[in-house]
Amino acid sequence: MTSADGARVALVTGAGRGIGKATALLLVERGFRVMATARSEDELAKLGLDYVIGDVAVASDCDRVVSETRERLGPISVLVNNAGFGSAAEREIWQQDVAAWQRTLAVNLDGPFYLCRAAVGGMVEQGYGRCVFVSSTAGVVADVAMTAYCASKAGLLGLMRGVAQDAGPHGVTSNAVLPGWVRTEMAEVSAREEAERRGMDAEEIWKERARTYPPGRVVTPEEVAQTIAFLCSEESSGINGEEITVALGSTW
Repeated sequence: MTSADGARVALVTGAGRGIGKATALLLVERGFRVMATARSEDELAKLGLDYVIGDVAVASDCDRVVSETRERLGPISVLVNNAGFGSAAEREIWQQDVAAWQRTLAVNLDGPFYLCRAAVGGMVEQGYGRCVFVSSTAGVVADVAMTAYCASKAGLLGLMRGVAQDAGPHGVTSNAVLPGWVRTEMAEVSAREEAERRGMDAEEIWKERARTYPPGRVVTPEEVAQTIAFLCSEESSGINGEEITVALGSTW
């Protein structure tokens, strides 16, 4: 089912910046009606798109975001679970802050569950839908001082596979993208934190990260958005329950 003007409706979380912003704008170019959501109205207002403010870590916010999207744009055909909380505040497990763990899991894993619970039933009724989860290479390959982030991103892959089994028989696909290092605002924070701990400049951290990839650079938000957009398309109908790594040939 489509909106009144015949376009499919996509809900993109964390759309104010980074990968979410690039994805929202690209989906509009591809003909979707996009509802952008994030916690910051300042960022969303600059997109020039329909938007709704909400915190994905709050179940009632997720329900409201889904219902408002349906009321304003029409039935939701695409859900992009992109909103994320980074690892900058994390420490080694014996020093890990409980609040950092709880917030990371709430945003990165609970939020996508709440949104799928609210949105996927409508897709099943339509007999069509696309769910895309933005996980991370950290969901497969761990690193130091990232227990919460790694656990949340690994859990997101389990959620994606579960949704694929539940909704797959009804024309709804569920897949994930696993970006490597992307120079987003969230990743900049982690670079500054790491640089401070190691007595380095943040630019040196980014140079180190770039050297782990065969092309000698990190992934761009637009490259991740292109993969997401494909998984949102009708042409991706044969792909369900899969994860696609976007890391320039590296494992991290």
